Amino acid sequence: MRILLFLLFFLISSLSFAQKTFWASKVVAFSSEYSDALTTKENRAIQVLGRPNKLPQIGMSACAWQPLTQNNPQEEFIIVSFDTLMSIQQVAVAENYGQGCVVRVEAFDEFDNLKLLWANKSAPTGEVGKMLNIVLQKPTPFKVRSIKVVLNTNRIKGWSQIDAIGISQATTPIKATINLAKNLPTELVKENLGKSVNSEYREIAPVISPDGKTLYYTRWKHPDNLGKDKNQDIWYSELQGDKKWGAAVLFPAPINNNEHNAICAISPDGKTILLNNVYLPDGTMAKGVSMSTKSSKGWDFPKALNIKNFKNKSDYAEYSFSPNGRVLILTGQFKETQGGKDVYLSFLQADNTWSEPQDAGSVINTAEDESTPFIAADGKTLYYSTRGLSGFGSNDIFMSRRLDDTWLKWSEPENLGPIINTPEWDGYFSISALGDYAFFSSQENAIGEEDIFKFKVPESIKPDAVVQITGGVYNYSDKKPISASINVQSMTDKDTVCVTYDPQTGDYKLMLPAKKSYTISASKKGFMSISEPLDFTKETNFKEIKKNIYLYPIEAGQRITLNSVFFEQSKYEILPSSYPELDRIVSLMRENPTMEIMLEGHTDNQGDWNANLLLSKQRVDEVKKYLASKNINMSRIQTQGYGSTRPVSSNNSEEKRKLNRRVEFMIIKN
Repeated sequence: MRILLFLLFFLISSLSFAQKTFWASKVVAFSSEYSDALTTKENRAIQVLGRPNKLPQIGMSACAWQPLTQNNPQEEFIIVSFDTLMSIQQVAVAENYGQGCVVRVEAFDEFDNLKLLWANKSAPTGEVGKMLNIVLQKPTPFKVRSIKVVLNTNRIKGWSQIDAIGISQATTPIKATINLAKNLPTELVKENLGKSVNSEYREIAPVISPDGKTLYYTRWKHPDNLGKDKNQDIWYSELQGDKKWGAAVLFPAPINNNEHNAICAISPDGKTILLNNVYLPDGTMAKGVSMSTKSSKGWDFPKALNIKNFKNKSDYAEYSFSPNGRVLILTGQFKETQGGKDVYLSFLQADNTWSEPQDAGSVINTAEDESTPFIAADGKTLYYSTRGLSGFGSNDIFMSRRLDDTWLKWSEPENLGPIINTPEWDGYFSISALGDYAFFSSQENAIGEEDIFKFKVPESIKPDAVVQITGGVYNYSDKKPISASINVQSMTDKDTVCVTYDPQTGDYKLMLPAKKSYTISASKKGFMSISEPLDFTKETNFKEIKKNIYLYPIEAGQRITLNSVFFEQSKYEILPSSYPELDRIVSLMRENPTMEIMLEGHTDNQGDWNANLLLSKQRVDEVKKYLASKNINMSRIQTQGYGSTRPVSSNNSEEKRKLNRRVEFMIIKN
């Protein structure tokens, strides 16, 4: 039976391998490649590598190999190799433009002998482009090391381009396909937001607030725009009680001025916006990106982000930022580029400057222009627009997911499908933290030149679920709200989120990816900062949580439970997840050099009474040692273990016993 199963598995695996298409992975040699002073990797020989970037559409593309000249009486050629060495029965050449110029296809065997596979004996058909499928009568009697494609560009007037070269052991013709997102519904409906939002003019660049209740966007040449030239200005519309969008309102100064204004992104609390261009004091603009924060007095004058070596060669750029505010996603053309305008990443530094833009890599970027990036509230799912990947029209909208914490590894981009992507230019995708509706710009079925549309997001292209936390920070003694800094630390990775709470501008608001655990704390000079755990590991859908944080004034007699100090079960070794909490105590004692404290250990009533008493003392002694290791004088720290003698809850359930297993911190002297 095992032998039969093995043979069946072997046959299925062999059949799958035989049907697989291997696309060229390395350029071995070529006769020439196009280049000029304005290009980098566009139309170079390397563009022939990988799966087709243009087909099944036809036409010219920067993502295809193009010989240096057109109508060359001398033959041109390119030789490519593959991630395999095998006998083949098919070669596919993606002729996206200038179809009919391929005159020969040859193969090098494993000993580098050149073998003719096919010669073109037909006259050109007049087609612009297509997939040339060369299916052999039988498999090659040798293993193919590389393929040589020979062109006579004089056969077709104008430029000739090759999009990709593939090989297979199958006889079924290889086709170029669009990498569609999985499980897209056939009845997906896109809805024009109507005349309250759109007009006969051009509406672009929608940015939906994380709570889905305010839509910001840009209007081009609208008669109510500022300035004599009526350049693009920012407008917004608010969702009404009947779920319809209210009349558009012009965003106030100083955000709108006489120049080109556009909002790129908004923070989870809605109090910080990212703006295209640098606002100069004289009212003019420069290349770059700015940030404005809302206070009780309104939006402040936009401040430029200081990005190291920001030298964008392109006239255009778009921006987005991660929900934690520490990663800037931008498009532009810098010294490292896949060709044209790429998606880049810049990281916030300790001195509040931003790192030099780093190319997001060839999985995301192509030799064509990439534009309008938007990172979802999960900090993981990226939507952007490009014409450098097989699609349905001009620019299409694609989705990719971040694979690790470097922000440089991404999943293969997936096309959002023909209902969203049209034959025209499509881009500016934005989705709320709820993940219910997405918004984008499109010309198809527009009231004017270009409109804002929305659609209900299918599961397969939704971002991962997030949890929205809102609340305030209060003085524990008098229960009055106080301004403070709020910090959230992931327990599973190094991700942190920091926001400022101001009672005059409303509750703080955070969006945190679900399926993870965190600690949250607030800090303010003169108060003790103690963290609390947040466990969202079982959350799979969007959820709203109200979380008020209380700060304890630094005064003698003040007692606090250290909720985020953890130990191994029945042991006294401190777990690393406790360090952030303990480091906050270190900072507090450094800021208050005369402070003396008492650390008290408590357990539940499970197990031997004497053992629990000893364990509680050992645990607080370990905490004391940790503080001393951070140069806190041990004479300032007293310890006491109480075992199970001072419960704060009953011990009749595990949830209640957890409350009794604790370390408490009390100020003896301030």
